[in-house]
Amino acid sequence: MPASTTPTSPLHTWWSQRPPTAGAAVMATGIISVALHQTGYETLSRIALALACAAWLALAGDFTARLLWDRPGWLKEAATPAALTAIAATTVLGTRFTALGWETLAEALMALAALLWPGLLITVARHWRRHMPGSVFLGCVATQGLAVLGATLAAAERTSWLAHTALVLFWVGLALYILALPRFDPRQIAQGAGDHWVAGGALAISALAGSKLLAADGPDLYLWNTDDAGVLRTVTAAVLVFDFAWYAVLLIGEFAWPRPRYDVRRWATVFPMGMTAAATLSVASAEDVPWLETPGEVLLWIAVAAWLAVTAGAARAYIGSRTPGAPASGVTSTTRR
Repeated sequence: MPASTTPTSPLHTWWSQRPPTAGAAVMATGIISVALHQTGYETLSRIALALACAAWLALAGDFTARLLWDRPGWLKEAATPAALTAIAATTVLGTRFTALGWETLAEALMALAALLWPGLLITVARHWRRHMPGSVFLGCVATQGLAVLGATLAAAERTSWLAHTALVLFWVGLALYILALPRFDPRQIAQGAGDHWVAGGALAISALAGSKLLAADGPDLYLWNTDDAGVLRTVTAAVLVFDFAWYAVLLIGEFAWPRPRYDVRRWATVFPMGMTAAATLSVASAEDVPWLETPGEVLLWIAVAAWLAVTAGAARAYIGSRTPGAPASGVTSTTRR
């Protein structure tokens, strides 16, 4: 189709040049909003939510535009792991909306994410290979995002079937993590452009899903018997411990091999940081471990600092892309891996 028939604007042109990992910006901002809400910073949380919603609308618009006007490009990008960020971003927003009492909107977002999930997941999994970047774990992230939102809605609406569905998704997500792990290239710890952090972030959202499932239970639902709840508590705590281990390794890697240049995949660094904070705070509540609240809040402000740094980098990249003769912004074609 001739270029003149494709709707364009400076912002649309810049956004359309971002790889599918741009969805990680919504994930990162959305989970920052969730964690700020957990710690009582409601005004900041709503500001972050508004920004996440604006970015989600831009992502949805780009998704639709590519589907209508660039079908080959859409199909090509749908086969990449980063395409799953659309599902994860949608579930994160739905989780935050549920906390606001907007269950109908959250249900609509869950229906949308659930509709996209099987097709995108199967398409992406068919293209898995060895020595992949951290985006290989996005299958786990998208699945656990559905589990988190399902469990959160089940708790809000006292719906047992939704909780049981979320529990199935929780175990499927863990299985996807195990399948993805041998395909992850450990050299990414030293060489990755940002999405290598998803290796830990996938465990963080798994721990969050486990804690939300525990919180969904109650005397009126009787979701899990003593043995089932005990297994869920143990697995959730173990997954959070493994997430902490990954966080430490990845953080050491950042100091050992500094990568200060901006890359859009740095949003996939902020998301695991924010998700680890949210998971820690949620596990502290669900498993009655109050001493976890302090490290959870510390991790939150680390994530906020990272969000501000990446936002500044994105702003510089945008300004550079609009300035004639400006040097490259640091986002190259390699971001479409």
